[in-house]
Amino acid sequence: MKQKQLKLASVAKPSALTTAVAPPPFLRLVTVPSARPPLSALGACAEPRQSGRSQPRGVAMAGQLESVPAVEIDPDGMFKYILVRVQRAGGAEHRDVVRGTATAEFHNHIFEKVNPEMEKLGFECKCLGGGKIDHNSKDKKMRVFGLSTGYGKADHAVTVEILKKVYQDYEITWSDDKK
Repeated sequence: MKQKQLKLASVAKPSALTTAVAPPPFLRLVTVPSARPPLSALGACAEPRQSGRSQPRGVAMAGQLESVPAVEIDPDGMFKYILVRVQRAGGAEHRDVVRGTATAEFHNHIFEKVNPEMEKLGFECKCLGGGKIDHNSKDKKMRVFGLSTGYGKADHAVTVEILKKVYQDYEITWSDDKK
């Protein structure tokens, strides 16, 4: 994103006796973005109305929460996953999402990636637990099982219900098996 620099005009006239090493605060350069952030970062409801006013704050927040993808997992293979509760800071409305990848050595590596992304959008995250997913895209099957040593076992039944909404043509099962 290109940056524009704007110089703020001084309201007070400097006196002839004033010598300053650094410019006073009212003369410092301010950096502002030259373009609006993408709508995907703001949520669809954040677009200004025709009158120029933004949507009411509650509407934009609800839109943003629904814009958080329910599932982000690897397209195939066996990998660790976590069940995460996402909610607006201080809000009551929440959404549970599933995140998983084979690149994570430990479950907390997944959370350490998800949490800052959600915080940038103004959300708080809480890891509800973890486990593993065996994703066979060729046969359109998934198996949810296991647990996280650090976060404990996720409610696999909840995880499966979330996965079924995204992978509607899959056979998805869960168990309390560790392997």
